[in-house]
Amino acid sequence: MPGHLAEKLSDEEVQETAMVDLAFHILKEKGEPILYRNLMEAVSGLKGFSEEEEKEYMAQLYTEVNIDGRFICVGKSLWGLRRWYPTEQATDSAVAQNVKDDDSAEELEAEELYEEGDGDSPEDFDEDFENDGDYDAVDEEDRT
Repeated sequence: MPGHLAEKLSDEEVQETAMVDLAFHILKEKGEPILYRNLMEAVSGLKGFSEEEEKEYMAQLYTEVNIDGRFICVGKSLWGLRRWYPTEQATDSAVAQNVKDDDSAEELEAEELYEEGDGDSPEDFDEDFENDGDYDAVDEEDRT
């Protein structure tokens, strides 16, 4: 995949080109969405990153791809180019309709989030806060 791009750009041009721009060209050449990990590996290969450098830059490229309007996430860690999709499909729910839905992310009812008396509910917090003693007197004693 990055082979064609490497032939078009000199080593100096590759080093001067932003990772996000290389990612764009890689996807453009591929012509179909690819997993982010594979996209990062392709960019890393072009740039000549070591494994350590690849790990170091992984989050940076992910952030750049996320905020760059040329890219769109079309599934779990699957990225493509926004221009491949008609405007009316360019929403997360419409684009991802072909991706198998994962039922593990079911919404929980508010009452399921907190078990009564576990100390985590807002009511328990208020109760705990109200039962706190007056420590101002203790603070005053320490100052004397």
